[in-house]
Amino acid sequence: MRFAWPWMLAGLLAVPLVALWYRSLLRARAARRAALAEHGLVAPPAATRTRRHLPPALFLVALVLLLTALARPEATVPEPHREGTVILAFDVSGSMAATDLAPSRMEAAKSAARAFVERQPPTVRVGVVAFGGSGLVTQEPIADRASVLSAITRLRPQGGTALASGLQTSLSAITGKPVLVDEPTSSVEPQGQDLGYFGSAAIILLSDGENTDERDPLDVAELASSAGIRVFPIGLGGPDPTVLAIDGFQVATSLDEPLLREIAARTDGTYFAARDEQALAAVYDAIELTWTVRTSYVEVTALFAAAAALLLLVGACLSFAWVGRAV
Repeated sequence: MRFAWPWMLAGLLAVPLVALWYRSLLRARAARRAALAEHGLVAPPAATRTRRHLPPALFLVALVLLLTALARPEATVPEPHREGTVILAFDVSGSMAATDLAPSRMEAAKSAARAFVERQPPTVRVGVVAFGGSGLVTQEPIADRASVLSAITRLRPQGGTALASGLQTSLSAITGKPVLVDEPTSSVEPQGQDLGYFGSAAIILLSDGENTDERDPLDVAELASSAGIRVFPIGLGGPDPTVLAIDGFQVATSLDEPLLREIAARTDGTYFAARDEQALAAVYDAIELTWTVRTSYVEVTALFAAAAALLLLVGACLSFAWVGRAV
């Protein structure tokens, strides 16, 4: 707990003075009772010793609460909320123009992504990466939803399916610096640079084909895992080879689901299969971003004042019922 006006707590110094005043009041009453007794007069019966002091004690506690309320106390309240960075990494290979998802794979993917973006709270920054033969950041992570939606709208299918480039470019967008993955030169596993830790960041990787990049996407996935970044791959279409007619050409394509599942496993993410438009929309609903707890301060002056008023009321009622006066 903290106080907006802590200097007002100086008023609590008056509490001991009030206690001393009450004590002197009791002594004065006792002296008057003794004087009456000397003249043969009998004072009215007093309340029992225990309950006689209860109403004044309630008044004293109420005074402490009122003086504390003047300092405007603020209580700490933990608030769970979503925050961090999400990168929407779109496969923009030529096969994304296929119409097995209406009106096309690309348009269905963009529509589902727009709905996902619009549901995110302002504390989540969203970026967009397009990868075909290479990766390109089309929108840096930002809280401005209009800019993100515009970047999604501009996506057009072209090129191959460089999964490693898509992941690498997404990591660069999250960390704000170029991300390099060393090529293997021996039997020792390739090692990447130290990116730091980004536990509240995630990559949603959408692809409909096989990896056409010479680099292994799993090497980049290991780098993402070391930085605490989860990857949620979404597979469009099925694992069986399919020949699609695109712009008058016959294009053979198949989805490498085992690779996408392995990418998800290595980054503590989840793989989702999207066979049709409804499944694709449901996929984005199923993606769970990291929840964090943020401490905020809520002023509780009213609670202190209400508690003080209640104690004053109870104390006054007890005092009138037992001794016929307030104090």
